[in-house]
Amino acid sequence: MKNFIKKDVNRTSIGVNISFSGEIKKQNIEQMVQNCSTGACECMSDTTKKKIENMEINGKDGDVELSLTGDITKEEIEEALAKSTII
Repeated sequence: MKNFIKKDVNRTSIGVNISFSGEIKKQNIEQMVQNCSTGACECMSDTTKKKIENMEINGKDGDVELSLTGDITKEEIEEALAKSTII
């Protein structure tokens, strides 16, 4: 049975925020960001990766927020999250 993780993706004036709640570990989000930063994941296209200027993680296990800064769309990020093998 898969862990219950709620993902809320919202567009902001400077990018996209993703709020994770439920059975989510902050270290998993940190791993996902690290993989994305180093090109170790294939969740999103290189075009989308290049649009992201900054990634910032806040919160704690069970309530983690990932803020992405850049000219990215909510849809691009939702698609990447759907492909992620970490969450």
